[in-house]
Amino acid sequence: MCDFRLSQVELPKRVIFGECWARDGLQNERTIIPTEDKIRMINRFQALGFKKIEVTSFAHPKYLPQFADAEEVLKGIDRLPGVEFRAIVTTKRGMERAIAAKEAGYGVHEIAMVLSASEAYNLSNVRMTQKENMVLLEELAQMARDSGHHILGWVLTSFGCPIMGDVPLEQVIRLGNWWKKELGAKYIGFGDTTGMCNPKQAAYFYEYIKDHEFTPEEVIVHFHDTRGTGVANSLMGLMAGMIYFDGSLGAIGGQPATGADLYHLGYAGNTCTEDLVLMFEEMGVETGIDIWGLCEAGFEAERIIGRQLRANVIRCGPVLHHPHELPDNSLHMKGVPKVR
Repeated sequence: MCDFRLSQVELPKRVIFGECWARDGLQNERTIIPTEDKIRMINRFQALGFKKIEVTSFAHPKYLPQFADAEEVLKGIDRLPGVEFRAIVTTKRGMERAIAAKEAGYGVHEIAMVLSASEAYNLSNVRMTQKENMVLLEELAQMARDSGHHILGWVLTSFGCPIMGDVPLEQVIRLGNWWKKELGAKYIGFGDTTGMCNPKQAAYFYEYIKDHEFTPEEVIVHFHDTRGTGVANSLMGLMAGMIYFDGSLGAIGGQPATGADLYHLGYAGNTCTEDLVLMFEEMGVETGIDIWGLCEAGFEAERIIGRQLRANVIRCGPVLHHPHELPDNSLHMKGVPKVR
């Protein structure tokens, strides 16, 4: 019998959540969400205690019309002290827009850029080989550094590729080091792009990267929940000492609605923020996020999207340990209607 006890694992006392609903979450929604709704939700995330928020993409509106309002969103959002905003950039024109926004006083702090550990997936995703993409990314990274942005370098398909299958871990580490040591990325994200990872694999991975000079202060844990393992995989990252976690309200997100063929079946989106935050809080790990307010935001997200999403917590509410914990304006006492 295994004598393992979770209580023997020294968990981080506090973690920092990145909320990705406004970008990674909305990118595959066919309905264009009104700009005012995006602004309202981003402001709500700040008030709830999120310190990192992925707010938009500088993609060409022709390919991702959901983010044609990138500049309007950035101009409209509040900017609370201590909150950092992230946007994704994949082209030189997108970087120029990001720099112009920063110079005009309404930019973002972090620029996220992507490169796949799988050659086949990189060709499918950005229509470039890895080498071709790396040349472009070197130029974009230089522009980002010169303009004072922090860089988040993503290694996509770090846990497996839907086209070629297993991805060599050595290749993942090589590209992570390329982002970190050659392009000056402050943060490195190892992406489970289509939800292929399992908890045992995640546990091994995070111990492995620590042995290869990647620290909890620079690694972003970001799992897709395509096969229902996002929360469990994130838990393995927590147990390995990671402190930066991404999620998306209601677990929405996935493949961008570009009209391209689906690269896997059943894409379901990101790991659910509500469920992940509550689990961490129940384990004694501080998130700094108002869980009751987060549940209210989850219902608001459902109203905006127009359907019931995949958060478990908002269906039943946070765990009550004492009767007095139930706030007067709680979900249960207000009787928030379900989206039908």
